[in-house]
Amino acid sequence: MRHASASNETMENSSLTMTDLFKICTQCERLSKKDVGVRIPRPVGNGPSRFIPEKEILQVSKLDERIQTIFEDAFAVLGRLDNISLVMGFHPQYLESFLKTQHYLLQMDGPLSLHCRHYIGIMAAARHQCTYLVNLHVNDFLQVGGDPKWLNGLEEAPQKLQALGELNKILAHRPWLLTKEHIERLLKAEEHSWSLAELIHVVVLLTLYHSLASFTFGCGINPDIHTDGGHSFRPPSLSGYCVCDIANGNGTLEEMFGNQQVSELSGEVEVLMEKMKQLQECHDEEEASQEEMATRFEREKTESMLVVTSEDEECVPSRDVSRHFEDPSYGYKDFYRREHVPTLRVQDYSWEDHGFSLVNRLYPDFGQLLDEKFQIAYNLTYNTMATHQDVDTSMLRRAIWNYIHCMFGIRYDDYDYGEINQLLDRSFKVYIKTMVRTPEKITKRMYDSFWRQFQHSEKVHVNLLLMEARMQAELLYALRAITRYMT
Repeated sequence: MRHASASNETMENSSLTMTDLFKICTQCERLSKKDVGVRIPRPVGNGPSRFIPEKEILQVSKLDERIQTIFEDAFAVLGRLDNISLVMGFHPQYLESFLKTQHYLLQMDGPLSLHCRHYIGIMAAARHQCTYLVNLHVNDFLQVGGDPKWLNGLEEAPQKLQALGELNKILAHRPWLLTKEHIERLLKAEEHSWSLAELIHVVVLLTLYHSLASFTFGCGINPDIHTDGGHSFRPPSLSGYCVCDIANGNGTLEEMFGNQQVSELSGEVEVLMEKMKQLQECHDEEEASQEEMATRFEREKTESMLVVTSEDEECVPSRDVSRHFEDPSYGYKDFYRREHVPTLRVQDYSWEDHGFSLVNRLYPDFGQLLDEKFQIAYNLTYNTMATHQDVDTSMLRRAIWNYIHCMFGIRYDDYDYGEINQLLDRSFKVYIKTMVRTPEKITKRMYDSFWRQFQHSEKVHVNLLLMEARMQAELLYALRAITRYMT
């Protein structure tokens, strides 16, 4: 298999190390102290995330040689190290796969032109008002020769791209409504038609950036220093924070004044571990019938409607974001009791047996990269829960993944959905539903409210699971519609 990676020439010619970056930042700091007429920008936010103490993120990159190498390679290829990568650095194995996939999707040969790829990324991220990703891809769009007029609004883009508006909104909010007729309209639009190979590339881009918006909001990612809203020329505040702090680990306000956290729930982890043990014992003793399993799925699907997020007020998107997509009033809707939404049974259409081969056939090798990324996120474990070692977390990971798919009307016949209510408490469900439904409404309070005894790295892992489960759910509906059109 041909893996996506940085070009050999680029990597061989680059000798920039993290030590070199630190030296450059130190020179910037010295320069900023001299009256030489140079304005030095500094980050607006304290570190890569509003939710995670900067010192914890920096500690990972300092202590793990593998993650240092990944960061250096990413910087050599892109000329930057974005805050998403810094937060994903808690999990080097996943980050490596993620960056490889991104490189293949955005930079390697493929059906779509480079500037169209970034513009579609803008459209997808804007659907969730994710200014972080929008700004990132606006910069990349212009760097690869994109027409600045397109950035004035979707109506300024070519008709062929405007036609993706319907697909973008349905996939982002109600992917179960996607039909082969939607696909047919895109493939048979005369001079504005998309090819099947192009459409597969489009679908992967849209689903990736919808789900990456969830991760961005869920981790409280701060704007990168080189993007709009990510820097300031004002004098440093009391914290003494400057452009160099992200590299050299200078103290932040949290380090100076202490990180005041919400008091932890006593025994939270032990209670969860005991429930996992009891469920495993029940499995060993007796297995529910297929009829009971189906009933439990329907019950969980119905109950997911009753999980009301605490941030349910309307968020009106700004013109800067909404100009990149159509119909801002269109949003996520639960499965209504009066409206029959057929369940997608994984046994009838799955990623492993159907979606993978379709992507790989129309976009060679990329199905393998996607599959690797899904598998790493799903199977990633260090056999720990908070301070406990040698813990089998597979049951908990599966409950999280299957709960998200349940919200999308996707059912696994061999899974007992009664486990979800046992393992996922209400505050966690509120967080998950908000992440999947309206990630732009995630707050630090919501992030802090679940798994209060767990480490930040474990919460980042949860967000990786949410991101990949959501992406796969959207993909399944899109690829099923394409398959139905083809047959």
